[in-house]
Amino acid sequence: MKKILLSLSILTSFWASAQNNTTYWQQHVDYKMDINMNVDNFQYTGNQELKYTNNSPDTLNQVFYHMFFNAFQPGSEMDMRLQSIADPDGRMVNNLGTKEEPKYESRISKLQPNEIGYLRVSTLTQDGQEVQFKEEGTVLHVSLAEPLAPGKSTTLKMEFKGQVPVQIRRSGRNNADGVALSMTQWYPKLAEYDFEGWHADPYIAREFFGVWGNFDVNITIDKDYIIGGTGVLQNADEIGYGYEKEGTKVKRKKGKTLTWNFKANNVHDFAWAADPEYIHDSMETASGVTLHFLYKNDPKVKENWKKIQPETAKVLEYFNTHIGQYPWKQYSIIQGGDGGMEYANCTLITGGEDFNSLMGTTVHEFAHSWFQQLLGTNESQYPWMDEGFTSYISGMARESLAGKESVNPFAGSYRGYNYLVQSGKEQPMSTHGDRYEYNMAYSIASYTKGSIFLSQLGYIIGKENLQKTLNRYYDEWKFKHPAPNDFIRVAEKVSGAELSWYLNDWTNTTNTIDYAIKEVAEKDASTEVTLERIGLMPMPLEITVSYTDGSEENIYIPLKMMLWEKPTAENEARTVAKDWAWASKNYKLTLNKPKADISKIEIDNTGLMADINRENNVFKATTTAEGE
Repeated sequence: MKKILLSLSILTSFWASAQNNTTYWQQHVDYKMDINMNVDNFQYTGNQELKYTNNSPDTLNQVFYHMFFNAFQPGSEMDMRLQSIADPDGRMVNNLGTKEEPKYESRISKLQPNEIGYLRVSTLTQDGQEVQFKEEGTVLHVSLAEPLAPGKSTTLKMEFKGQVPVQIRRSGRNNADGVALSMTQWYPKLAEYDFEGWHADPYIAREFFGVWGNFDVNITIDKDYIIGGTGVLQNADEIGYGYEKEGTKVKRKKGKTLTWNFKANNVHDFAWAADPEYIHDSMETASGVTLHFLYKNDPKVKENWKKIQPETAKVLEYFNTHIGQYPWKQYSIIQGGDGGMEYANCTLITGGEDFNSLMGTTVHEFAHSWFQQLLGTNESQYPWMDEGFTSYISGMARESLAGKESVNPFAGSYRGYNYLVQSGKEQPMSTHGDRYEYNMAYSIASYTKGSIFLSQLGYIIGKENLQKTLNRYYDEWKFKHPAPNDFIRVAEKVSGAELSWYLNDWTNTTNTIDYAIKEVAEKDASTEVTLERIGLMPMPLEITVSYTDGSEENIYIPLKMMLWEKPTAENEARTVAKDWAWASKNYKLTLNKPKADISKIEIDNTGLMADINRENNVFKATTTAEGE
């Protein structure tokens, strides 16, 4: 008997240990880098000292670095992808055919040796010992000299050199706006290791995932160049160019170059841009964050870059309220790159001739400071968690700034999603960002269907619960790497609803929502409405009945698997009907008025439920004249 009890004790202990292995942890890295940039040939050298702390329960025998610039070479995976995908990114190809019959040529495939991008490691040591390393395209595979045990740290020192590619995508030199250097994805960046293992994905032009840590970066460059980017400039009084404090005299060192020292704490990336013609403006905000604006001295864009500045301060306050407080001391909006792309403490945005375009891009990229830079989701695996959430909150911010209050500000997104469904090219949102067959399918799934994930969640649990969910999600997961289940668990805790079905169907399948009013029939002195579930995805339903006397009745049909009812909104009158079990395709709803008194019945008159066929959502009474 004692042996049996002892065995049970050991098993219980094992099970408890196994369950505790799910406790959250994340790695940590501190970078120190000294960079020397040659602005004549766009080549640079760098020394990197990296302190890596292993907070995982595993002993690590290897590490991986991302070498993003190696993608900008003929024959790279990015080049091959451009040549094989049916709808390549138009910013990265030349069309040698016609619009009707395109013939695409990868711009990367035509780069000459002095135009390509590259990162090459000269030396690499671990705690003073040389290590073996192998460059595999955009990934550097390093075999550690000594295993790194759980809870231990190691220092990796590296000498490397790089060349900035001709502007192709995001990074590069001399882009269409005339910006000299857009330095993003420019340094050997340690890959993330988490509960799923290593994330050393090749760079094929999608998104990123990084290790949280601190950066101390010295950039030595021609003294005429002005830099903006991640972190806070430490030697502003020496650098000047609008960075010095008011009343401070600039004392620049003699010579042809200046060294800029930036420090950034608790970020997972570092980016910068430089140009000799940058105008640099800055402003203090009510929350104490300094906003920097760096843009070309071009009369076609200067006015709009001035106009966005006070608006950006308003956007900051909106996000502070509707997501959570921005924790860093500065944020920079920089003309550079192409389109717009988010990085730690900054974004690079092209153009500026069109104010609405510039403002819209600024709002979207600024929102990424929360959804990905603070809530550091794996963009490659869950692009919809950063692009979709960002699209949602930036759309809400623009609506608020414009003084609008639409029932459904995202009607265009719902039309875009419907287009994807009808195209037959939809893939589940859980598809890895690099594995979409079409760029179109990736974009709509990530940005559009991703934003609908939130707006439709508001339909399911209510706007107030959605807002509380976003705030609590930020509080619980900032400076971490949340996954989809982490978000939906927050929504469940806030609302009290069971929501795993929603996460699964909307993100892991291509199941669609399609509910219909199948039949409306007179039954004694009442009316029997037969509703039908045509699509595979379940939803709770909100029915609006309009009567001939001008009155309306709102009816809520809970979804049985939610084990919950959405709270009644303030100043709302409604009738709660019996639950609808998903397994039942049909549902009978009885209205206590004769059919003749009904003018219209509609499923979801807000349009917030992504029903793919809204034509069968409405019943309209037919008058005698119309029926003849």
